[in-house]
Amino acid sequence: MLCFCNNHQLGNTLQETYCVLSVHPLSQSDITQKGYEKKRVKLLAPFVPQTQSKTHHTDFLSANFPPPLCFFFCMPHNAIFTLAESIKYNVEAVQAALARHKEAKMALPMPTKRRSAFVQSPAENCTPPDTSSASEDEGSLRRRQAAISAMLAQNLQSPEYWINRSVQGSSTSSSASSTLSHGDGKTHNHSQGQTNVLADVLAHTRIGTIGLGQVPQDRNSRVDMPPNIAVRGMSRGQSRSSMMDTAGGVPAHSRVSTKIQQLLNTLKRPKRPPLCEFFLDDSEEIVEVPQPDPNTPRPEGRQIIPVKGEPLGVVSNWPPALQAALARWGATQAKSPALTALDITGKPLYTLTYGKLWSRSLKLAYTLLNKLGTKNEPVLKPGDRVALVYPNSDPGMFWVAFYGCLLAEVIPVPIEVPLSRKDAGSQQIGFLLGSCGVGLALTSEVCLKGLPKTQNGEIMQFKGWPRLKWVVTDTKYLTKPSKDWQPHIPTANTDTAYIEYKASKEGTVMGVAVSKISMLTHCQALTEACNYCEGETLVNVLDFKKDSGLWHGVLTSVMNRIHTISVPYSVMKACPLSWVQRVHVHKARVALVKCRDLHWAMLAHRDQKDTNLSSLRMLIVADGANPWSVSSCDAFLNVFQSHGLKPEMICPCASSPEAMTVAIRRPGTQSAPLPARAILSMAGLSHGVIRVNTEDKNSALTVQDVGHVMPGALMCIVKPDGLPMLCKTDEIGEIVLNSRAGGTMYYGLPGVTKSTFELIPVNSGGTPIGDVPFTRTGLLGFVGPGSLVFVVGKIEGLLSVSGRRHNADDLVATALAVEPVKTVYRGRIAVFSVTVFYDERIVIVAEQRPDANEEDSFQWMSRVLQAIDGIHQVGLYCLALVPANTLPKTPLGGIHLSETKHHFLEGSLHPCNVLMCPHTCVTNLPKPRQKQTVGVGPASIMVGNLVAGKRIAQASGRDLRLIDDQEQSKKLCAWPTKTHQFLSEALQWRAQTDPDHVLYMLLNAKGVAVSTATCSQLHKRAEKITAALLERGGINTGDNVVLLYPPGIDLIASFYGCLYAGCIPVTVRPPHPQNLAATLPTVRMIIDVSKASCILTTQTLMKILRSKEAAASVNVKTWPNIIDTDDLPKKRPSHIYKPPTAEMLAYLDFSVSTTGMLTGVKISHSAVNALCRSIKLQCELYSSRQIAICMDPYCGLGFVLWCMSSVYSGHQSILIPPMELETSLPLWLSTLSQYKIRDTFCSYSVMELCTKGLGTQTEALKARGVNLSCVRSCVVIAEERPRLALTQSFSKLFKDLGLSPRAVSTAFGARVNLAICLQGTAGPDPSTVYVDMKSLRHDRVRLVERGAPQSLPLTESGTILPGVRVIIVNPETRGPLGDSHLGEIWVSSPHNASGYYTIYGEESLQADHFNTRLSFGDTETLWARTGYLGFVTRTELLDASGDRHNALFVVGSLDETLELRGLRYHPIDIETSVSRAHRSIAESAVFTWTNLLVVVVELSGSEQEALDLVPLVTNVVLKEHHLIVGVVVIVDPGVIPINSRGEKQRMHLRDSFLADQLDPIYVAYNM
Repeated sequence: MLCFCNNHQLGNTLQETYCVLSVHPLSQSDITQKGYEKKRVKLLAPFVPQTQSKTHHTDFLSANFPPPLCFFFCMPHNAIFTLAESIKYNVEAVQAALARHKEAKMALPMPTKRRSAFVQSPAENCTPPDTSSASEDEGSLRRRQAAISAMLAQNLQSPEYWINRSVQGSSTSSSASSTLSHGDGKTHNHSQGQTNVLADVLAHTRIGTIGLGQVPQDRNSRVDMPPNIAVRGMSRGQSRSSMMDTAGGVPAHSRVSTKIQQLLNTLKRPKRPPLCEFFLDDSEEIVEVPQPDPNTPRPEGRQIIPVKGEPLGVVSNWPPALQAALARWGATQAKSPALTALDITGKPLYTLTYGKLWSRSLKLAYTLLNKLGTKNEPVLKPGDRVALVYPNSDPGMFWVAFYGCLLAEVIPVPIEVPLSRKDAGSQQIGFLLGSCGVGLALTSEVCLKGLPKTQNGEIMQFKGWPRLKWVVTDTKYLTKPSKDWQPHIPTANTDTAYIEYKASKEGTVMGVAVSKISMLTHCQALTEACNYCEGETLVNVLDFKKDSGLWHGVLTSVMNRIHTISVPYSVMKACPLSWVQRVHVHKARVALVKCRDLHWAMLAHRDQKDTNLSSLRMLIVADGANPWSVSSCDAFLNVFQSHGLKPEMICPCASSPEAMTVAIRRPGTQSAPLPARAILSMAGLSHGVIRVNTEDKNSALTVQDVGHVMPGALMCIVKPDGLPMLCKTDEIGEIVLNSRAGGTMYYGLPGVTKSTFELIPVNSGGTPIGDVPFTRTGLLGFVGPGSLVFVVGKIEGLLSVSGRRHNADDLVATALAVEPVKTVYRGRIAVFSVTVFYDERIVIVAEQRPDANEEDSFQWMSRVLQAIDGIHQVGLYCLALVPANTLPKTPLGGIHLSETKHHFLEGSLHPCNVLMCPHTCVTNLPKPRQKQTVGVGPASIMVGNLVAGKRIAQASGRDLRLIDDQEQSKKLCAWPTKTHQFLSEALQWRAQTDPDHVLYMLLNAKGVAVSTATCSQLHKRAEKITAALLERGGINTGDNVVLLYPPGIDLIASFYGCLYAGCIPVTVRPPHPQNLAATLPTVRMIIDVSKASCILTTQTLMKILRSKEAAASVNVKTWPNIIDTDDLPKKRPSHIYKPPTAEMLAYLDFSVSTTGMLTGVKISHSAVNALCRSIKLQCELYSSRQIAICMDPYCGLGFVLWCMSSVYSGHQSILIPPMELETSLPLWLSTLSQYKIRDTFCSYSVMELCTKGLGTQTEALKARGVNLSCVRSCVVIAEERPRLALTQSFSKLFKDLGLSPRAVSTAFGARVNLAICLQGTAGPDPSTVYVDMKSLRHDRVRLVERGAPQSLPLTESGTILPGVRVIIVNPETRGPLGDSHLGEIWVSSPHNASGYYTIYGEESLQADHFNTRLSFGDTETLWARTGYLGFVTRTELLDASGDRHNALFVVGSLDETLELRGLRYHPIDIETSVSRAHRSIAESAVFTWTNLLVVVVELSGSEQEALDLVPLVTNVVLKEHHLIVGVVVIVDPGVIPINSRGEKQRMHLRDSFLADQLDPIYVAYNM
């Protein structure tokens, strides 16, 4: 960094040298790089100090500039290149930061978007002047300046090297580690004592004048990072400071000791147990705790000394109150102009004189006090609060209303005009009005007409607002006061004069009360600081209702009889140069503007050439505290210096609603030194310390001073967090102010007031520095040499990430420097942070130009990520682009930040482009789990049991007892099992003993029985099918026969027909006639795999199989023999086949698993017999019972209940095909009510259909007489974890119809055993437990209380069937596990399947799954592996035998679990979280792809909401499961494949995603 002395001659000579160099830019190609280097060295040689003088210069710097602040330097007033635009400097920094990314291409593909998804706003509606960016000419100028600056950077290398060498003995600067790259920075360690002495000079050194921003150089940094690298920084726990119990860390303002005060506070407030006594915050267990970085810069100066402003002078003619000043000017200077208002074209509309202002204010005051109510019951009395609702274009009415309220001694509360009921922040304004107790609103007639009205013509009740009475204050409605009435104008006191609203970071609007003495003192202080004189002219561009626009343009101007020209926002939109023209026309002495006004005027300058600003003596920049305001000031000065503008005219100021004006640069004279600039290290700023930027010029921040403290004020810098401890001289802190000219309280909010307006700073020992209360300003900064105040940001814009602080305005400036002209609007960028996974994450939202294409937008977003990483060393979490004019606006056109954040978090922002970067910025994830290999054996398990008291996790159902007693057989209509071992014999026996007993009844959509089957009818139809098989099919015993039928009795008869013929039936779901291309190949696959000899089907389906449409999907010429069973022969078979042994195959059960695997299992006759017997005993089924079945009958337990159970047990089954519910939703429930069904079985898809479709129709069903009180058990048949949320919703929805909450339960089966659990009538009710999800990911089961953090509710999968034993086994070691472990469920049962049926005969697979033994313990029993994970726990309930009940809980399929970061995740858990993230998410599914978690979301709402889901899905998965989502896919409803049992086919979905067959709305690849 180059430091110039105050030597104008040296400055001029060096300036001329630079001018010589700048004549030959390299871009003109007339000088080579080598030649340029020679010329540079030669010209700069006289200015490079020699080696022998090194010590002298070191001493000079040490004595005058301490190491944290040896970055101030000066230049002569007439320097040509000093006023280059600082934003250009930032552009160069961004370009240098991006240079290292030139070679590296984006590793992830661009997001893909369906073209029809979004509609851009029309171009003419999207380019307001406040969002316009630089013109092409300005851009070319900036590029040219960048090229020149690059040369200057090389010229500065030698002197800079000398400066760096000279200060090495005392410099403490260091570069902090990047959040992303975690590179270790280098620190220069030196003598602590010397450093402290040098740092003490900070507050007492005189500063020189303006200096140059240094040109950044390249630095290497990387973006890609493995997810398990720890963050270096401060942990969440470390940031908590011990605070005193008095008002949030503020010591009580009293004479008692601290201990006594703490005791008193304890006695005042009853003790409440902290939350941790209920649920422990386990963040320390989850989050990777960052290790302290030894290279982190720390403050090393001495404690700061409070800074005093100059004494507030006493002027004899100052009024005792502001109203008195108005009265004086109204009487003595009645014709003197007070206010000039402009019309929409920028021309003067009217001028309000001080006489008119006084007389109208008097009228309004008289009207308010005497004419609104009766004499005995006035509507207003002194001290009441009144809202002032006036548009920005009508300052005259506001002035009259404001001063009228002051004269009436009522308290005005200026607010913005509500334009609609859904205005951004209107609800918070309502909170302000409510807290201030406002019941009356003053407005103009024009404004009142423009307010939104109801149909009756009344003013609409705005959301959150109290009920208001509206009063029009136009002159014609005011009453002239009587001659004997005079307003009461007391001397200014501590009573509240007015209330100014202030919006917090969270969007809450509070009212800052300003007392009468504070208002007057503030006007006096501004008069002294700005040197206001009577009769001056002031141009005000700011909002006159608040902040500097009110303080200067309404209050101080009246006190000094200043003529104010008010330029409203609407005029600025139409003519950005209007305020400059007003200065020129009126020869104004003072102008009050913001940076945006400077920028607009600079852009519109070419339209106006004859403006002259030489009359100005002071150009007040109200937001000069913004660190990047220096760019606008420099650019404006660069353009208008030729129009008479002088550098000393520009006066930035710092202010806050609470403290009002904090500091302002005094207007300078021609001979006065120019203000100071500081070039700070952003790495140091992020750690809250001031450091010179000497190592990395890319990450430098240039800030300008905002002058000195206000007259009569006392300023301190305190730590922004924890105790208000005084900062050190080289430390960034919050500016606090003690002054009579500030706000006094948040009106109506005493609790918040104490911590803001009654702050007592403490020293390093925690002792208060005095009893004078200070006010927090919300500004972050430091006091430089000469007591100049520097502001580097605001508390509201502070983003604390991983222990480091970043300023939102700095990030905006960096984003704007990345070629924003073609992509986003300059003034429409919002930066905020959201809390995700125990840390703050930075989000940037910008409005995209309508003409920006997808590729340009994505490239811009990528470059912004890289630039912010390189310059600020922090990763962005999300970068979103929204259509133009869609971000919530403040009344004056700015971005409503809290509303934008609210829209982002609730998913209503509707971005058109979004880029999530959780992989790069979320660095506090726990380390991946390393699985330990544990040697297991009998000894280890026994020791574990003995030590921990655990028992082996196993459970069993009741014993199967053979029913021998013939009397009981007749009573139960059972059949003697010893005689008949086969189901075919059971049907023959029933046809003989009870031929007319109805076994089956099939209902249609209208609830009418379209067909029934008695025992005899079913037996006879089965015989006919047998004859057809033997006659037409030429079937041999043991051949496989495919049954292709819709759900009905034909399917049942064909099944028994195959058994009679000695064939092996294979049930297959028929293809969907409207979707043959998707469903027919599956049919063909099963037929081919099962090697079927023939197909039994209906005539309709036979035509479909041979149709042309079918030929497009499969080869229809190679079908096996197809037999139409609609036309059967009347012959009976010669004999009915009886298998020689019960171990022979009864049928094949084919099903597509949730992992997408087609598996067929072999079910023997003995297994069928044992399964039917278990179901009969569990459900107490006998011939007089009726059950209703509403599920598909093609595989698993559904097929058993549909086709076999009635024949075995003799009960009547009412069959309801699920497809009928599509046309008649109430069919199933009305059938239960009509037939008084006690037991019913359904699938999850049926239950979900009824829950979603009938949930709002319970009253209509009740009116139709539907009553479900008869239902004793409603069992959901599935091969998955019970869906607790769905079953509970079903129970609650239909509780009003009489459904018992105990009735709904679930069953569980698997491929190896079709029915393991089934809730019966005798067992205890299903149990529900809550398990800790973190433990579950480690295969451990830890039961917790309901509502505990990270708890997962699980319900029992039904009572284990009689004859079934289950045990929980480690799937890797195959050893039994204890109760506290999650393991694979193994089952031993007489009705286990015999094995897989495959065409390749993989016997090893069959042996492993169906006949396996434990590695230790009971090594004799043969078990079947279900492939499902679960656990067994002993409940407090008792089973039928009187013992405590062992409950089996199914967690999920082993094949579907996701192994991520060494932990085991279950897809259903992640999907449940995702489905809760947004109301428009209909369904979701997850899978992994190349170690990335892919989330597919079905969007049920508008496609405009598609991109809203991307950050919400990423947030919820990260928060609840500690996983980073790699890809988010937004698809249409119905895309996620679901099988007949309602189970998601995730692997099918994965295959479709990889084959690009999903036709997604949007695919987001998270970085």
